[in-house]
Amino acid sequence: MIVTRRRLLQTGGAALAAAGGMVPVWAHASTQVGAMQIDTLSDGNLVLPRNFILGAVPEEEAAAILDSFDIAGDSFTPDCNLTLMRDGTNTVIFDAGSGPNFMPSAGKLLDAMDALGVDPAEVTHVLFTHAHPDHLWGALDDFDEPFFMNAAHLIGAEELAYWMDPETVNTIGTERQAFAAGASRILATLDDYGVLETFDDGAEVLPGITARQFGGHTPGHMVFDLNSEGAGLTVVGDVIGNHHLAFARPGWPSGSDQDPEAGIVSRSALLAELAESGRSLIGYHLPFPGIGTAVADGDGYRFVAA
Repeated sequence: MIVTRRRLLQTGGAALAAAGGMVPVWAHASTQVGAMQIDTLSDGNLVLPRNFILGAVPEEEAAAILDSFDIAGDSFTPDCNLTLMRDGTNTVIFDAGSGPNFMPSAGKLLDAMDALGVDPAEVTHVLFTHAHPDHLWGALDDFDEPFFMNAAHLIGAEELAYWMDPETVNTIGTERQAFAAGASRILATLDDYGVLETFDDGAEVLPGITARQFGGHTPGHMVFDLNSEGAGLTVVGDVIGNHHLAFARPGWPSGSDQDPEAGIVSRSALLAELAESGRSLIGYHLPFPGIGTAVADGDGYRFVAA
C-alpha cells in the first residue's frame, strides 16, 4: 500500500490496512513492447452528457451505430486509461489523470498504482498528451505539490502556450472556462516547482519515445510513438476519443474536440496510418484496458481489442 497525504485524506488512517483488499482486479493490464514493459492504469471513468460527444452528427445514423454497441441513455461513461512505460532506466507515465476534484467517478489512479505496486515517487517522467482536466488535474496533490514528486513533466510547446495565454479563458467558451482556468493554474504551479519542460512536434522526448502533434481535440495535442527492438505502440490520447463513432465515422465532428474540423483531419489521418501498419495503440477513452488495433471496415474502421 502506497501511503501519501492524498491517501490519508481520502481514506483516513483507520482505513489504510483494509484498503489493500479493496483494489479492483481490473485496475491495470500489461503488455510488452520490445524491452519496454507497458501497463495501462485505470483512473476510473467519466460521465458525460450524450450531446458532448455527438455534437452535430446525423442523429438517426449515430443512434444505429451506438445501438450496435449496446450504448443507450442520455450519457456516456468512457473509461480513462493511463499508460505506464518502464524500460529499466525510465519510469514514464502518459498523462496524470483527473485527481480528486474533477468527477467522483474518476481520480482512481492511486488505486491502480497500488495494485501494480508502483509508487508515484518512482515515476521519472510525466508526458502529457494535452491539458484537459482528466489528463492534467491529477498532476498536483491536495497540497498543490507535484503528485509525481521526482518526475520531470513534459508538454508540447504549442499546447503549453495555448493554456498559458490569458485570452484562452475568454475565447474557449463558457462550458470550458473551468478547463482553461484549471490548466493555467496547474501548469503554472508545475513551472514554479521547476519541473515543467516543453518539446516540439517530432521530438524524441526520451529514448524510444517520439512525439507527434495531432491537433483538433486541443490545439497542440500530442500522440507518442513507442518503439523498442522492432516492436511499436502508439499512445493516441484523445485523438481517437471512443471505440464507436470515432472509428466507424472518423469524418464526423466530435463534440469533445475544441476544433472539430481539425479533429476530423487528425483522427482520419491517424486511423488510416494505424490501420495500414497494423500498429498497436492505446486509447485513453477506449474500453479498459484500451489496448488494441484499428482495422479498416467499410467506409470507416473498427477497434479490435488486444
